[in-house]
Amino acid sequence: MLIEFRVENYRSIRDEQILTMEVGRSGSKEDPRAREVAGYQRKLLPVAALYGANASGKSNVLFALASMRDAVLLSLRHWSPDEGIPQDPFAWGKKREEPTSFEIEIVLNGTRFRYGFRFNDRVFLGEWLFAWPNGKKQIWFRREGDSFSFGDNLKGENKVIEEVTRPNALYLSAAAQLKHTQLSPIYSWFSSIETFGLRPRRPTGSMFVGPGSSQYTIATMLEEATQPTLFSDEGTPGPLAQRFKSLLRNADVGIVDVRVVRQDQGTRLPWRFELKHRSEEDEAWLPLEEESRGTQTLFRLALPILRAIERGRLLVVDELEASMHPNLAMHIVRQFNDPDINSHGAQLIFSTHDTNLLGTLSGEPVLRRDQVWLTEKDEHGSTVLYPLSDFKPRKDENVERGYVQGRFGAIPYLGNFRLGAE
Repeated sequence: MLIEFRVENYRSIRDEQILTMEVGRSGSKEDPRAREVAGYQRKLLPVAALYGANASGKSNVLFALASMRDAVLLSLRHWSPDEGIPQDPFAWGKKREEPTSFEIEIVLNGTRFRYGFRFNDRVFLGEWLFAWPNGKKQIWFRREGDSFSFGDNLKGENKVIEEVTRPNALYLSAAAQLKHTQLSPIYSWFSSIETFGLRPRRPTGSMFVGPGSSQYTIATMLEEATQPTLFSDEGTPGPLAQRFKSLLRNADVGIVDVRVVRQDQGTRLPWRFELKHRSEEDEAWLPLEEESRGTQTLFRLALPILRAIERGRLLVVDELEASMHPNLAMHIVRQFNDPDINSHGAQLIFSTHDTNLLGTLSGEPVLRRDQVWLTEKDEHGSTVLYPLSDFKPRKDENVERGYVQGRFGAIPYLGNFRLGAE
C-alpha cells in the first residue's frame, strides 16, 4: 500500500508537497476504514480525496504520481537515448531551470520501501531506494549523476545493470528488465497502478484503443469470457466479466447485459460495445456511444475499479464524479473503504468537487476527515496541498457546509462576479 507521495517542481507545484495515506493523529484508530498493514507501525487509509477550486492544481498532484509511474515503466525501453526526459517544471522564476523530484513510500510484502528520483530535461540527477525489512533501515542503492553505490543487502548483478542504465533511464527500470529478484517487485507495484481521466497534454488516437488501454482490455475480457457466443446460453461468463456486468446492473442505469461486437476492418475501431436495456414491453441493444455521458464514464471506470479491488492495486482518478450521479460516486468510495469488500488493500486517490462525500445526508460521512485533502494557489501561483484534519474540525461540525462557506480555503474567489458585467 502507498504510505505517502512527495513531489516538487512539477507543473503548478513549485515547492515540495506531500500526500500521505497515514491515519491522522486526531483520526479514529478504531474506524474500520483505517487498515493495519504488516511491515508498518501506523494504520493506513484506503482512500484520499482532493478538493479545490478549478486550476488550483489538484489534478496536477495526480498527474505527478502518474508521471512517476510512467518514468519507471517507460524510461529504459521507450525513451530515445538522445531525446532527454519529458520534464514539466513550474513555469515561473528560477524553478524553470531546477530539477523535478518524485518520491514514494510504500509497504510491499511486509517491507517498507522509500524510492525516488530527481531529474532535469536531459538526465536523471539522482535516484535512491531504501528498505526497512524487520523495521531496520537498509540502503539498497544510491545514484548521483553517473555514480552508483550499492548496499550490502542488495544482491544480484548490480554492476551489470549499472552498465546498461542510460543517463535518461532509471536504474529501477533497467533492473526490472534484467529480472532483478529484489527490485522487480517494486517495479511491478508501479506497473499495477491504474489511472482514469488523466489524459496527456498531447494525446494520440492509439492511447484509447491500443493494448493496455481500458477499452482494449474490456473488449478482450468480454470476448474471452464466453465462447463461442458472447454472454449467450451456450457459455458462462468468466469471474471478472460477471462482476463487470453486475456492477453495471447494480448502478441502476438500466443496463442488464453488455457485449462486444466485431466490426469490419475498414472501421476506425475493430469492435464496438453494445449495452442491453429492458423495459416492461421490450428489450434492446444500444451502442455505447448513444448512452449518457454518465453511463459511458461508469462503463470505462468499472473495470479499473474491479481490477484494483480484486488485486489490491492503487487506482488514481481525476474528477471521479464527472457526469456521474452523486450517489454512484458515493457508492464507489464506500467499496474501497469497506474492509469486507476491499480485502486486499486496494487504494483510491481521486480529485472531485462533489461535496456530498463530505456531508451526512446519507448517515455517516463517506470520507473520514483525514481522507480529505485540499489544494489552493499561494501568492506565487503555486499549488499548496494540505489535509482537512489540519483545521481540527469539531466532531459535530458540518464539514460540507464549512467547505462550501470557505472555512477551510480551497474554494474560488469570485469577487463581484456578474455575467456580462465589464
